[in-house]
Amino acid sequence: MKKTKIDDIVQLFDFRQITGRAGSGSRAYLNIKTICIIAMILVMLAILVLEAAAAAGKTDKTQSSGDVSYPISIFDDGKAHHFAYKTSDGVDVRYFVIKSSDGVIRAAFDTCVVCWREGKGYFQKDDTMVCKNCGKRFKSTKINDVTGGCNPAPLSRKVENGKVVIKAESFLEGKQLFAFSGGR
Repeated sequence: MKKTKIDDIVQLFDFRQITGRAGSGSRAYLNIKTICIIAMILVMLAILVLEAAAAAGKTDKTQSSGDVSYPISIFDDGKAHHFAYKTSDGVDVRYFVIKSSDGVIRAAFDTCVVCWREGKGYFQKDDTMVCKNCGKRFKSTKINDVTGGCNPAPLSRKVENGKVVIKAESFLEGKQLFAFSGGR
């Protein structure tokens, strides 16, 4: 029988020697093996939950008036950078900017026209943006190209003079996606 990593772990806590039982079918051996498997599953789940929670609350910057511009160099890491734009009436319009794997700077509201009421947005997993509400995944290369449904709602942007520029009017176009009743 092939020895597994679980067997190596269980061997560290080998109660067969303590109980005097030698078979792999002993109750103590099976209980320790089960506990180790459950512990590893719980650790993996905790890592996934913490990763999603960290991505959920991360906003790089909030700006409250006028056009917004960023040096394109800050997006060279290929990571989605999350921002918020506060409108004159206090609505936080959340968005992200990413340099996709094809080298294009893309911008989108941090919501979609389907799940916007949940107010959850997206997090990045490798080369995809994942909806925090429904779990659907969207390739970074399709942001701004594919619209509607649960795709990230596109945000107009320009790249000029080494900067990504987003006009104030563009934020107002998506404001209704963030104007939650109940103070979200």
